[in-house]
Amino acid sequence: MNEKTAVTALAALAQEARLRVFRALVGAGPEGMTPSALSAMLDIPGSTLSFHLKELVHADLVTVERESRNLHYRPALDQMNALLSYLTDHCCMGKSCAPSGSKRRTTC
Repeated sequence: MNEKTAVTALAALAQEARLRVFRALVGAGPEGMTPSALSAMLDIPGSTLSFHLKELVHADLVTVERESRNLHYRPALDQMNALLSYLTDHCCMGKSCAPSGSKRRTTC
């Protein structure tokens, strides 16, 4: 990942509603969600949600696929992991900074 791509992704996530949408999609996993399910879950009006989803798609953090009459949004987990790797690439001068026996995963 390059700096410009990272800035675009971070800018997309630097808004409360978009962060909530992205976290909901990550929680749904590879199955993703429809806009109506997201709207109901997050209590975000459809037109507002559409705007935020468009921004997340533009930042390559979310993919969209038409399934018959519905759109289905999925998190781009590979892009999310690339962003996390980019942010932590030079952490602790290249040494492992995770406590031994750490149970926290850093990638999906």
